[in-house]
Amino acid sequence: MISRNSAPARRRRYKALSFPFAGRLPWLAFFTLTLACVGGPPSRPQPGGGLTYLHDEVSNVPWSIHVLKIERSRPNFEFDTTLSSKGALISLGTMTEQMKAFPQGLGKPIAAINGDFWKNGRYDGDPEGLQIMRGELISSPGARSCFWIGTNGQPHATNVLSQLKVTWPNKAITLIGLNEERTNRGAVLYTSAVGASTRTKKGRELILEREGPGDWLPLCAGRTLAARVREVRESGNSALSTNTLVLSLSPQSSVPNVSRAAIGGGPVLVREGKAVRLTGGPARHPRTAIGWNDKFCFFVVVDGRQPKLSIGMSLQDLAAYMIKLGCQGAMNLDGGGSTTFWIYGNVMNSPCYGHERPMANALVLVQKPPNQNASHQSPAVHNPPADPAAHSE
Repeated sequence: MISRNSAPARRRRYKALSFPFAGRLPWLAFFTLTLACVGGPPSRPQPGGGLTYLHDEVSNVPWSIHVLKIERSRPNFEFDTTLSSKGALISLGTMTEQMKAFPQGLGKPIAAINGDFWKNGRYDGDPEGLQIMRGELISSPGARSCFWIGTNGQPHATNVLSQLKVTWPNKAITLIGLNEERTNRGAVLYTSAVGASTRTKKGRELILEREGPGDWLPLCAGRTLAARVREVRESGNSALSTNTLVLSLSPQSSVPNVSRAAIGGGPVLVREGKAVRLTGGPARHPRTAIGWNDKFCFFVVVDGRQPKLSIGMSLQDLAAYMIKLGCQGAMNLDGGGSTTFWIYGNVMNSPCYGHERPMANALVLVQKPPNQNASHQSPAVHNPPADPAAHSE
């Protein structure tokens, strides 16, 4: 924990960041999500630009902490999420690879931190929790917390309960998963985010196409889709496309007000300015967190497992540090070897394995193109100045 009575040796390096903007079947499928609360060289601080980067070094622990402070009042920044270096496919890729694959027409990625924990298996890189990418529902919620910014501009971190379901013609309801490995008695809906095919074995698969003029793809949280069965396959591994869905059945077999982006992680660290009671021991590891208050959002990365540089933080340490930054809310993200802090094409921290580790996704701060209308969903910057390197001394 950070003690208020201690005065550890500390060296802080500030850098203000700025940048240039260089035959019909009676089939209906219903899908909804319901929200449930379950629980560089030294430089002087520079004004303006909406961003401030801080490298906070506490030598007697030691800790090496990277912080990006983002003004929420500036409307041409927004948060986005990524998938692997293969673009819009669920797999694994390093932060650098994911940033290179970021679609150019969406704006300029400014900074990013690693995102959710992920599952191993047939779908390596399947996020454990909720992911929404540019409005498209990629992964359904899991047991951990999720972070998102609502359409009213307010950040949230809490548990989300999935109520993804299919309603059959006889009004029976089956709960379903999304883009994940199908269990022996389960049912999973697949989109093209998992690749060219479902990669399933055996089981009955229903190829679904649009029915009527209502909502269709991309899949979005809180919407009801009407679909008809174009084909029934009994062998699994059905082909996927951007205009069809596949409902895969094993052989035995309320919505958050989210804007464009949501990402899983957890646990929640800070709520209403106070540390959340956390279970588990005080083990120190590399950590990543997202935090916020009324004026700012914070990307925070703590290096670890490097005794001469930084030993890492416990979750309790991290919660205390986020409160010290002034956060009213904060949530932990994946850590350990995944811990990565990326700004302007550079990895700013020291990954504990000596190199970047492939990860499932990332939370990205994006400067929107000037032709896109400002929204209230994300923090933003009005008057972008020059490249941050110009501020180094």
